[in-house]
Amino acid sequence: MFDTLTGKLQDVFKNLRGYGKLSESNIADALREVRIALLEADVQYDVAVAFIAKVQEKALGKEVVRSVSPGEQVVKVIHDELVGILGGASAPLNPSGSPAKILMVGLNGSGKTTTTGKLARYLQGQGRQPLLVACDVYRPAAIDQLKTLGAQLNVPVFALIGEMDVARIAQQALQFAQVQQRNIVLFDTAGRFQIDEPLMEELVRVKEAVKPQEILLVADAATGQEAANVAKAFDAKIGLTGFILSKMDGDARGGAALSIHSVTQKPIKFIGTGEKLEDLEEFHPERMASRILGMGDIVSLVEKAQSAVDEKKALEMEKKLRANQFTLQDFLEQLLTIRKMGPLENLLAMLPGAANMKNLAVNEKQLVGIQAIIQSMTAREREHPEILNGRRRLRIANGSGTSVTQVNDLLKRFGMMRKMMKNMGSMGKMMARMGGMPGMGAMPPLGRFR
Repeated sequence: MFDTLTGKLQDVFKNLRGYGKLSESNIADALREVRIALLEADVQYDVAVAFIAKVQEKALGKEVVRSVSPGEQVVKVIHDELVGILGGASAPLNPSGSPAKILMVGLNGSGKTTTTGKLARYLQGQGRQPLLVACDVYRPAAIDQLKTLGAQLNVPVFALIGEMDVARIAQQALQFAQVQQRNIVLFDTAGRFQIDEPLMEELVRVKEAVKPQEILLVADAATGQEAANVAKAFDAKIGLTGFILSKMDGDARGGAALSIHSVTQKPIKFIGTGEKLEDLEEFHPERMASRILGMGDIVSLVEKAQSAVDEKKALEMEKKLRANQFTLQDFLEQLLTIRKMGPLENLLAMLPGAANMKNLAVNEKQLVGIQAIIQSMTAREREHPEILNGRRRLRIANGSGTSVTQVNDLLKRFGMMRKMMKNMGSMGKMMARMGGMPGMGAMPPLGRFR
């Protein structure tokens, strides 16, 4: 996300850091480039102009101009102002009440129904018992889609087939939630291809019927500043409490995230970072500002690791490493843990300086190939790779859709790993020596996986 914007801002900062002393002219030139970068990222014009004005006012202060490292000071000013237009502080959900009620709204194509499922999964992780309610009675297959998501999550879905009064559906859903002891209800409402009066009137009726604590607009991040215009219209009519920006893993230029709060003064609460139900992140303005400026987001990376890693298994793995008992099965489990954290490209974007690592290869196919090879082995072969003769290697290659050469390459590199780990006391030292995660620099490409 924000790759183009981040790259252009990095170029501006590189020039700023090159000056031993800043002048008003230097700062003006740099901020002109920043403004152009923001407008090209589809940030709303008024938001971009106000942002630059605030940065310029602070950047021209005597303390910045005369600072020992004035370039770094200007970067800090820009960072702080970015945090401000992104919302300043995190805004967690406020799911009070019994049951708590969340109204999900948005236009067609924004990913509203899928995002409703993602939010239900997030709430499950918080110890809540959600109920999904199908209030979109117009879009073909909308109810079926919600039921499919509910089945994947083992979450009940309330729907009244043939009923067109959405407010009545919502009211009966609340009664159902009480009977089923579901303590939080998510209403997936209908969307339109554009904002119209019938849509808004229906949402007002549902709001009056259920009195939700949260009204969340799901906005497509790829639509740029148009998402901010949509948000303004929804907020004026029904009173939003926050936003979820979907499709942030795609070609999102950043205009939506950087405009939507400034236009409405309502917070972004979550961002969607992929197609899977687990691909929903809490939104933290300070962390996002750091990502946009290429400073990374180590806190979020650590949180992802903590959610993916089983502490007991981690301790067992450490013991195996100390005893030099690391097997291909252990390697596979580590690989699966890394993949649970999300696409490697997204993880790398959280590392400081990632924007400058232009030649860093991220090959998901390589990881898939490694996984397929190991999973094509028997349990005994994974524990004792030394028994893998030519016949067994051919069988594994055929079973994994790879070649014998690729199987040989993996086994060779795994053997090298075990030798390297023999005298190492911790996984951290091992990773440092290898240069990264499995399949990223530590292990050269195994050839072309199909």
